[in-house]
Amino acid sequence: MPNPILGRGGFHHVCVKTRDWDRTIAFYRDVLGCTEKITWRPAPQRAGMMDTGDGNYIEIFEDLAWTPSPNGSVLHFALRTDRIDAVAAHVRQAGVKITVEPKDVMIATTNGAGPVPIRVFFCEGPNGESIELFQNDVT
Repeated sequence: MPNPILGRGGFHHVCVKTRDWDRTIAFYRDVLGCTEKITWRPAPQRAGMMDTGDGNYIEIFEDLAWTPSPNGSVLHFALRTDRIDAVAAHVRQAGVKITVEPKDVMIATTNGAGPVPIRVFFCEGPNGESIELFQNDVT
């Protein structure tokens, strides 16, 4: 459904900074299956957008002087999947730290929408970012 204010709005991207461009690109490409959409600026200030599969992006900024703060200002970002257990196995095989094992959760809504079943797991990206993998049929 179109956003009444933004029109064809919705999620576009989440941005992460990195001191290790190659490791970060490899993680999003090889572990999570994202594809490079665009890149700009030369090293050591490269930037780019990795398509998560549906025109939503992870934007990456290279910053060799950046020091990540604990938990940062973004609590996490979620990527939708329709095969969460296979993704979790793939992430684990790649040696990525899973911070919350795959589990079923029932969201008890407060807006009359009724209970919403989801299946999720969380992993840690190469720059400390918390990534939620999210599967459901309702949202």
